[in-house]
Amino acid sequence: MTLDAGHEARYRAIAADLAAKIRSGHYAPGEALPPQRELSASYGVTLMTLRQALRQLSDERLIVQQPGRGTFVAPPHLAYQLDSLRSLVDDLRKQGHDVRTAVAGRAVRRAPARIAAELRLRPGDTALRLERVREFAGRPAVHQVSWVRRPVADQIRDRDFTVVSLYTALADAGVAVARAAEVVRPGLLDSAAARHLHEPQGSPVLVSTRITYTLDATPVVSDHATILGSMMEIRTERAATGLSLTWGATS
Repeated sequence: MTLDAGHEARYRAIAADLAAKIRSGHYAPGEALPPQRELSASYGVTLMTLRQALRQLSDERLIVQQPGRGTFVAPPHLAYQLDSLRSLVDDLRKQGHDVRTAVAGRAVRRAPARIAAELRLRPGDTALRLERVREFAGRPAVHQVSWVRRPVADQIRDRDFTVVSLYTALADAGVAVARAAEVVRPGLLDSAAARHLHEPQGSPVLVSTRITYTLDATPVVSDHATILGSMMEIRTERAATGLSLTWGATS
């Protein structure tokens, strides 16, 4: 069906008005919009015209339409930047987001085999296990488990990680971080992270595995972060030089 110019102008104007109300906070993230019949009446248009306006807002990721429940303002999306070496919280705060950190646990433990291999530890060696939950927009969004090798871990284990990032703590302890190798892949929420993120097990997530190295190429931190897929998107700026991205099939 071909739309006339007047019809297109009407639904685009409605979409622009609703978008402005969402961005101004008139409709808050997670809030339901008025029923479609109420909205169409308030704008003086047909349901078809209104639905095209809502489709445009959905394409712009401003709303989420849930069949049988209604139309809701989409939660804000965090941008997971790939072009810098900063802690997750430092990265998000640089974007202007208010991110809160809760420490769910910290203890020196025997490193599991996978962690021992990543940190080049001997069998039976211990490391600091630091478990944190990141909250954004009033809800938990990231579950993160970091393993820090000793003796570095002994210098930072008592820091207040609700306000200090792990990278800042390392810098304060005189540890110079040189680089990190990171893999981000789609996954499903496991039971352990589901308890902290208050989402059903099996929900779509992004899983980040990052190993951070010092100037002498010693692996010092192994990070495993589970990120709600509904709360974060990955962004990067591409240039001819300066950033290397490798795309590969997931196993």
